[in-house]
Amino acid sequence: MTDHQETATVPAARKDDGTPIVVVDDVRHSFGSGAQAVHALRGVSFEVRRGELTALKGRSGSGKTTLLNLVGGLDTPTGGRISVDGTDLATLGEPDLLALRRDRIGFVFQSFGLIPVLTAAENVGVPMRLRRVPAQEREERARTLLALVGLADHAEQRPGELSGGQQQRVAVARALANDPDLIIADEPTGQLDSETGRSIMELLRAVVRSEAVTILVATHDPNLIELADRVVELRDGRIVDASTPTPTP
Repeated sequence: MTDHQETATVPAARKDDGTPIVVVDDVRHSFGSGAQAVHALRGVSFEVRRGELTALKGRSGSGKTTLLNLVGGLDTPTGGRISVDGTDLATLGEPDLLALRRDRIGFVFQSFGLIPVLTAAENVGVPMRLRRVPAQEREERARTLLALVGLADHAEQRPGELSGGQQQRVAVARALANDPDLIIADEPTGQLDSETGRSIMELLRAVVRSEAVTILVATHDPNLIELADRVVELRDGRIVDASTPTPTP
């Protein structure tokens, strides 16, 4: 974070009754059918604890993105069950899934996903527009979140005027716009150099603490795994390890 970073208002403590925020139970997912079917997930089960940064580790093709899409309600599993904050996603119709993604889950993508013609502050404000948050409140929160990610002095710049690391910081701020309970990040450092990528992971780590939010992040970078509270390793659509990383001395 930069010297210009300001302290954002920390939200009231989120309810933590000891239950996990995400439960993935024997989830399977296939593309296609019959002999040509590709089995992306083969009976995956794990939990994501509240207030933690959980990393999904695995090589390309291991099933990480498929799993994130299922947890985020962007796709439906072939079998098994996924619940978010006690709600079984299979029980939700499309309007409720849209509301879940809008109000309770924030997304950070490898490609940033910013709108080129909008300023950084306007990009952060997009999720709040969808909730019809009043303009003044929206603008104030956008600037507060940009300060949180170290970009207080870049609110009026457009994505093309920002570095890759700065664009990803804007994307993190946007993911926080509607005060979600869960942030899903798919290879958020994949297009960044190692030093910038680490700064983004450190930012996500700091967000877990300051905003009392839970983060599920997919990464294949072994140098970033140590920043997670828990690591779930996928290989060929199966979980082969779930552990707490050993901090580097």
